[in-house]
Amino acid sequence: MAASFGDTVFLALVKDDAYQYLWRGLGNSLKLTLIAAVIGVVLGLLLAVAKLQDVDNLTGNRFLVGLRRMLAGFANGYISVVRGTPAVVQLLVLYFIVYTQVLKKIPGFDHIPDLVIAGIAFGINSGAYVAEIIRAGIMAVDRGQTEAGRSLGLSAGSTMLFIVIPQAVKNVLPALGNEFIVLLKETSVAGYIGIADLTKGAQTIGGAIYNFTVPLLCAAYVYFLMTTVLSTGIGVLERRLRKSD
Repeated sequence: MAASFGDTVFLALVKDDAYQYLWRGLGNSLKLTLIAAVIGVVLGLLLAVAKLQDVDNLTGNRFLVGLRRMLAGFANGYISVVRGTPAVVQLLVLYFIVYTQVLKKIPGFDHIPDLVIAGIAFGINSGAYVAEIIRAGIMAVDRGQTEAGRSLGLSAGSTMLFIVIPQAVKNVLPALGNEFIVLLKETSVAGYIGIADLTKGAQTIGGAIYNFTVPLLCAAYVYFLMTTVLSTGIGVLERRLRKSD
């Protein structure tokens, strides 16, 4: 039994440099996570600010009031739809419908790398969750900070940008770190559109040697190591932020 298992490990990781499927897959998984994280944070920040518009008490220019109401409504609808549907379905819709049937027919958009398409899909998904995290962080900032900024002559936008958001970011960094971990694990379904991520690399090896046990366990162990390291780092960051308060 031990020899048989050893042979399986040899076939799965050593023979013909099979481990490189996992190595390349790991690189693609990290790239995908990074692309999605950047998109998710930027999109989440915009959605959070839009959702925080006090649409019931808006006064002033009718056009601006209408625009802010529209933005708040869009943000609420976007977050509800994205959070109410599975990430893998969003990935498939973006790739097989939006990209394959629409964007590919537009000159200049017909050769977008699959990795970028997947990164956008996961970023769109992550943005809805990041928006709620940032919104909670902004609401946790003392209202007196906003009033102080306005009393100094800053506009509402400048007060939000230079006073409220920097404090909110500090409040939500640990939660954003946890979202990054969730995002890393979510990218394991990127193989549905043919991306050679870590999970797909394990499946490729398993199909070649007719045994999925070792390669899939190796992939699971790598995910576990990455999430453990990230969780430890987030814990350290959280403790330091508490000390600085």
